[in-house]
Amino acid sequence: MLFLPAVRVIGGKVWTAAAVLSSVKVLVMEEAAEAPATPEEPKEAERPRRRWWRWVLYALVFIIALPILVPLILVPVYNFVDPVSIPMIRRHFTGHPVDRTWMPIDDISLPAKASVMMSEDGQFCRHWGVDIGALRDEFRIWREGGEPRGASTITMQVARNLFLWNNRSFLRKGLEIPLALYIDLVMPKKRIMEIYLNVAQWGPVGEFGIEAGTQKALGMSSADLDWHKASLMAVALPNPRLRKPGKPSAQLLKVAQVVEGRARLAGARIDCLK
Repeated sequence: MLFLPAVRVIGGKVWTAAAVLSSVKVLVMEEAAEAPATPEEPKEAERPRRRWWRWVLYALVFIIALPILVPLILVPVYNFVDPVSIPMIRRHFTGHPVDRTWMPIDDISLPAKASVMMSEDGQFCRHWGVDIGALRDEFRIWREGGEPRGASTITMQVARNLFLWNNRSFLRKGLEIPLALYIDLVMPKKRIMEIYLNVAQWGPVGEFGIEAGTQKALGMSSADLDWHKASLMAVALPNPRLRKPGKPSAQLLKVAQVVEGRARLAGARIDCLK
């Protein structure tokens, strides 16, 4: 308890105890009025709402980043681990048969490797995953009102099989290009071709890879394919449901002859596969 004298002289003036207390009270009230207002604490009901929105934001960022993170991590891993494709996974989970026998690239016959390359992507050993000239030609055809063929390199097809979908769209093509550039940067050409030869769908009822496709169509191993049979297997792509190398139509035989001629003359163009 504070005790003040009944009367005091301050600055030549006589102050009573009551007057002093009254002045102090006024000063305290003025200082309190001038002090900045303390922000109110958030209400308890608002805190869970803020946390909920934060988790929604985190989830959206994760969903957007996932298509980038998955290839970024898996492509280097696939240098050492034999991958499965998106179509193979889809067929497995929908109860459809999947037949794939992984065949090391050195065990596949040279005519088979050369024929596939010359049929699907003749510049495979020379570009960086994307054939800029072919893409430019396709864009010109589209701009003039024609029907683009796709201009997909083998590396772009690997990117599609491992990480994307098959339906044509500008979105898919836009994703394929950076993925193909990244795959070509991280993987050697020989490994890219090995993966392609083992994940491409090569038969009408779930045969994936050239080994399963050759066994189904010709009853033999891809290691034993000669130039003629290898070219027939190569031109079965990209539609093995309709193109049957075991029972080729006259048109398929004609296309296969062209591919065989190119493959036999490929020479140094296929050096990256050896």
